[in-house]
Amino acid sequence: MKIAVFGGTGFLGSYLVTELLERGYEVFALDINDSSYIPSNNFIKADILDTTLLSNLFEQYKFDVVYNLAGFASLEKAIEHPISAFQLNVIGNLNIIDLCVKHQVKHFVYASSAYAMSSKGSFYGLSKLSSEKIVEEYKEKYNLDYTILRYGSLYSERDFENNYIFNLVKTAIKTGEINHAGDGEEVREYIHAFDAAKLSADVIENDNLKNKHLVLTGVERIKRGDLFKMINEILGEKLKINLSADGYQNHYKYTPYSFTAKTSQKLTPNPYVDMGQGLLSCIQKAHELIK
Repeated sequence: MKIAVFGGTGFLGSYLVTELLERGYEVFALDINDSSYIPSNNFIKADILDTTLLSNLFEQYKFDVVYNLAGFASLEKAIEHPISAFQLNVIGNLNIIDLCVKHQVKHFVYASSAYAMSSKGSFYGLSKLSSEKIVEEYKEKYNLDYTILRYGSLYSERDFENNYIFNLVKTAIKTGEINHAGDGEEVREYIHAFDAAKLSADVIENDNLKNKHLVLTGVERIKRGDLFKMINEILGEKLKINLSADGYQNHYKYTPYSFTAKTSQKLTPNPYVDMGQGLLSCIQKAHELIK
């Protein structure tokens, strides 16, 4: 099969493209920037708002499967730039999915977020929920098979702007502090991007997962405060941890479930990258970058 991964050089996209290539697929990462993680022969420069370019690419490559991981990945940036967030996350997705119908793509996979199920998340969550509804409507009207993947909290040792844990570790090593605009009681189920990529690749190999909404999270529930303590312990108890309960109003605390979005099943990796081992890899890589 010939597979397009929009946003294929991003944080999760770079793992997904690698996983699909290792499974023997013909894969192309379509993005505005290239990446050292993606072979140059598998990269296509593309802007999801450029409809003429997109149309030419679909005509030329005749993709069988299309993933859309492109768009705004930062909740805070979406709050600062709501128009841009909706242009990329909604209009950009609409551009891609419409071409999937016109070019008879067999399976469309949309990267949504746990915030699509939450009353938190502001414009970011709303943009993801809007795109989910559009995907559902294209199935209803044009019979385009889809899978919607609602990702939870991803992390890895790669240096990406939206890799929260890695950036937290890197800053902690540089400054000797962890500063968090919350009380540390927030609960997350972190999943390593390597594991999330494997699950994301699995969905195109299982027809039972077509036209489903799937939540991809880790199996280890951890409070943010406990995460900070783990990092501090690995670093030899040298950090100062500063918590403030005044700046976390746009994020969910214990669970994202509050919207009446379409019910989803949950996929978890087995086996999976252990949280402690994953943190250690983040710390080792951060040390290498800082030296």
